[in-house]
Amino acid sequence: MDLEFGPAEIVTEKMGKSENETEKNANLGDDVDALFKLPLSEFTGARNELATKLKKAGRADDANIVRTLAKPPVSAWAVNQLYWNHREEFDRLLETGQRFREASATARIADIRVWLDARSEALTRLSDLAAEVLRDGGHNPSPDTIHRITTTLEALSSTASEATTPGRLTQDVDPPTFASFASLIPSGFTAPSKSEPAKISSSQTPSSAPAKSGKSAADQQKIQTEETRRGKIAAAKASLQEAKKSLAEARAQTQQLETVQKKAQAEAKAADAEAKQAERQLRQAEDRFKKTSAVAQDAQDRAARSVAETREASRAVEEAKQAIEKSTKELELLLKQA
Repeated sequence: MDLEFGPAEIVTEKMGKSENETEKNANLGDDVDALFKLPLSEFTGARNELATKLKKAGRADDANIVRTLAKPPVSAWAVNQLYWNHREEFDRLLETGQRFREASATARIADIRVWLDARSEALTRLSDLAAEVLRDGGHNPSPDTIHRITTTLEALSSTASEATTPGRLTQDVDPPTFASFASLIPSGFTAPSKSEPAKISSSQTPSSAPAKSGKSAADQQKIQTEETRRGKIAAAKASLQEAKKSLAEARAQTQQLETVQKKAQAEAKAADAEAKQAERQLRQAEDRFKKTSAVAQDAQDRAARSVAETREASRAVEEAKQAIEKSTKELELLLKQA
């Protein structure tokens, strides 16, 4: 008898499939996360092994997704490790970036300065941690690598994009362009000196202020253009400060590398001197060996001659004995005859 399924059974069946798909996706996400947590040298082998495992399990689509995962460069790998192993500092950076964007959108200039400074401190902290991550992983924290890491971190904190997934980066992330960064800065934002408090520009006053001032529309346009220019200058100054900081860090790294290089050169020079000394000793030993070999050969030759002479002397003695015996017998015979 054929079985017929009612709407309830069909819905239950679809829900079961949906739950299975959700569980598979969750498991795949965990497996992918595990890949990006591994040491960089183990990534490719583990990725291929996971893809093979998924294919054997009948999950060809998931296997293809895993197989297309590119091995990240060491800089992107370090950023992934910061996400997995230093989440508090990483989330702090993202939070300061979000707060900075919110403050920029509402033109809260005082908040902009606070969160810009906080973001800079978070970047510095994560850059220091990145150097430790690289050293612990057996990689060189070169100035170029640290710069690329800092650039990626800055990009992640500057934009709220879903195109990149923290912890699963397969490449470095480019920072936002100057135009996009400047667009976040309100037109009235300027960098004040430490001795002067921040001032609110005319663009932040109520809309009735321009009418009371009696200025024409052209004047207001000039003021707004000037304020926009100042905002861009302020943004450029902030970028310049970041660049100077990166330069100082790069110089410090360079000095450290130069120190290491000088030490290595000194050790290499000492090793070369030892090698030359060992070579001289080897040549002297070879000369002594040749002399000793010659003396030994001469001794062997003399011994051989001595053996030959001894044998010749032994034959002469034997012949003399035989001659004596013969003469004795002849003498005895003659005596008997007499």
